[in-house]
Amino acid sequence: MKVVLQNLTKIFPSRNKKSKEEVVAVNDFDFEIPDGKLVGLLGPSGCGKSTTLYMISGLQKPTSGRIFFGEDDVTDLPPEKRGIGLVFQNYALYPHMTVKQNILFPLQNLKGADKMTKEDMIKQAYEAAKLVQIDNLMDRKPNELSGGQQQRVAIARALVKMPRVLLLDEPLSNLDARLRLQTREEIRRIQRETKITTVFVTHDQEEAMSISDVIVVMKLGVVQQIGAPQDVYDSPENLFVAKFLGTPPINVFTGRVEAEKLYIGDAAVLDVPGVKDSEKVFVGVRPEGFIINENGPLECRIFGVDVMGRDVSVVSTHEASLNPTVRSIIDADNRPAPGAETVRFLLKPHKVFLFDGETEKRIYF
Repeated sequence: MKVVLQNLTKIFPSRNKKSKEEVVAVNDFDFEIPDGKLVGLLGPSGCGKSTTLYMISGLQKPTSGRIFFGEDDVTDLPPEKRGIGLVFQNYALYPHMTVKQNILFPLQNLKGADKMTKEDMIKQAYEAAKLVQIDNLMDRKPNELSGGQQQRVAIARALVKMPRVLLLDEPLSNLDARLRLQTREEIRRIQRETKITTVFVTHDQEEAMSISDVIVVMKLGVVQQIGAPQDVYDSPENLFVAKFLGTPPINVFTGRVEAEKLYIGDAAVLDVPGVKDSEKVFVGVRPEGFIINENGPLECRIFGVDVMGRDVSVVSTHEASLNPTVRSIIDADNRPAPGAETVRFLLKPHKVFLFDGETEKRIYF
């Protein structure tokens, strides 16, 4: 099911009686979610991603704009008429019901032509449970389950009606690291098997990049960039996107451009053909964009070396760095000499991004 958001805007009234300044939670969101794809809404707290999800679900009404499921305008339809499955951050399971009863609950509320026989409901509930691999837990109650198992029950309950659109609101944030990894792999498997169009809200960029077909990066209600995860990582359109994606985070320096050469401090570190002279640019360098070379132009003072097996992380400092430290991921065979106080780097051009010193928009070279 294709989902189309047309100029979607949500404005909340001010809680401050004196200023009466309205809060624009989502501002002119225009996007088409392709049929059968998993789209990740990504951004920091307060960026409008959950508000967007709740407008798609019908739990919140947009201030302006339209929402289409396929060719159907669902903007004014209540949630129960939209054919959505919704999974909340806190699972929202009924504690007095068994797993089977929790999964059956949405089917028992169907009315009219959609009403099912008891046998069909039980069959469908077991199919949903089997899909998320909890069909052996049907007689347990939620307090007898682990966090990961409760999450699977919530997903099964959302899937049991085979919704047109599946909406997941930070579904993994209450799980520990190992369970989070396992469950996100399960969500990806389930989505591929069912081919249900899915919208996944998260503030965890690693989570979004690992399972999404498309990510939408948001900031203060405004879409910053849309694209395949690797494309957005490899080619951020502004400094915010560059800083938000990547683990470890991108290294950012202040620099300048003179005669088509990029300077960090007094060192000319890279040729930037076609870029106009500028007294101030921001220079983003991905951690994997450094090459240790004794003749390299960028000299940093070594703070420490973290051994990670195949790679090492060289932690250093530079006066032009906006980060407290500069973190470089280097092949373990090419680590700095023991006892060295400084390290010199060459930079990989395709891992270096320039941004305007005022607008923070990308400068291409």
